This record gives sequence, structure tokens and C-alpha cells, in this order.
Amino acid sequence: MDRAGKRRIGRAVLAVVEGAVTAKILRRRDSRYYLAPANSRESFADIELTEDSEIWGIIAGVVRRYDLA
Repeated sequence: MDRAGKRRIGRAVLAVVEGAVTAKILRRRDSRYYLAPANSRESFADIELTEDSEIWGIIAGVVRRYDLA
């Protein structure tokens, strides 16, 4: 995660909304900002950013652990 990265529309961000951490795509509609799911196969609703929401940073990469057994 890059905390100094530019928060631009269309970038993946890590945010805290209502006390929960979430990874979403930053979108703008009608001069309001939303967090949209990246998974187009599911029908998750967009989350409107409020004064209580906080964007922690831009997602710069993903590290995964695989079972080697």
C-alpha cells in the first residue's frame, strides 16, 4: 500500500468505512465520491464516502501465500 500515492478516480484504494477496512475502486458520480467493488461478477453496492470515511492509501501490489504441501 502506498500512503503517499495520488488518490485518483479509478485507482484501487484501502479505506475505512464505518469501522471496517475495505479494498475498493475509487469512483466519482454527481460530485460525490464512492467506493465501488472490483468484482463485476457479484452485485455488491457502491459505498458512498462520508466525513467519517478515511482512505488509507493506494493499493500498489498484492502478496499472496500459497500452500506448498
